[in-house]
Amino acid sequence: MKAKKKETGAFPETLHDAIKCFADEDRALDFMKSIRWPDGVVKCPRCGSENVSFLSTRRIWKCKAAHEKQQFSVKVGTVLEDSPIRLDIWLSAFWLIANAKNGISSYELHRSIGVTQKTAWFMLHRIRLAMQNGSVEQFSGRVEADETFIGGKARNMHADKRGRVGTGAVGKVAVMGLLERNSPDKHSRVKLRVVRNVRRPQLQKEIKKQVIAGAEVFTDSLRSYSGLEKEYVHNVIDHAECYAKGHVHTNGLENFWSLLKRGIKGTYVSIEPFHLFRYLDEQAFRFNERKDNDAGRFIKAARGIIGKGLRYVKLTGKTGDGGLPQTAKAWWTETWLLNHLGFETD
Repeated sequence: MKAKKKETGAFPETLHDAIKCFADEDRALDFMKSIRWPDGVVKCPRCGSENVSFLSTRRIWKCKAAHEKQQFSVKVGTVLEDSPIRLDIWLSAFWLIANAKNGISSYELHRSIGVTQKTAWFMLHRIRLAMQNGSVEQFSGRVEADETFIGGKARNMHADKRGRVGTGAVGKVAVMGLLERNSPDKHSRVKLRVVRNVRRPQLQKEIKKQVIAGAEVFTDSLRSYSGLEKEYVHNVIDHAECYAKGHVHTNGLENFWSLLKRGIKGTYVSIEPFHLFRYLDEQAFRFNERKDNDAGRFIKAARGIIGKGLRYVKLTGKTGDGGLPQTAKAWWTETWLLNHLGFETD
């Protein structure tokens, strides 16, 4: 059977097509230009001037206005800024992570695209930042709310660490999840957030921030959710009795938790608490865009690069002048200690 012939100039539909397409530096640059400047007008990222000239031998632009750093590439002002990695390698990495249902590890990426593991790890975190959805749109209709804990199992740890982790939720990171169920015009979506604890003020603050008043909210019987009936149509399912009573259940989020944890345990194995929110962004992106095809997810992930930046020093939690922890790392260290000493951390 003959393979179907693709139209010349058609956008790639598979990873193989993408690698062949973007191996051409001009095509890769043209694609990035369409992402960086969707209206087709190249503007200086530093002064906004349209009076720029293209230096074809170096594939960069030069702003004709008088200011510092007149020359700029398509990477400036994006998560790719200051990266020496070629565009075709970046675009292959975007395609891989946007379409890998259970994620892709830095070791697998470094073998696939020919960079070091350290570089692949940094690239993956930058791509996760591009996947981050900053939408302030609130959920409505029927919404499930649930929480879970991410962390290693004590029985799999060395005896020295086992005592600090304990069982159940002790020593683990709490994650709050909201799922807006299917409606006639859209499929279900999730929003995730790392929270300091699962007490009432913390969980209900997230629900009130992300869910429109008057919506129908489904939760389990955790006491932290009591009182939601003042602003919502609150339905509770007691998992000690059953997991569903008609449309009253949290099975949508339970299924998402299993997908998330399968990716974490099977692909990433171990995640530092202060990086967890990045992996949540990654999994939420793929879940929310699951109805799209591979090319569509790739384009949506690539569009998220604009106006964002991530430096290695910040990512590793070091200032560079003495190895002191950055805000995220310090926040988690403080939270873990206070929780284990029995203090309130709201």
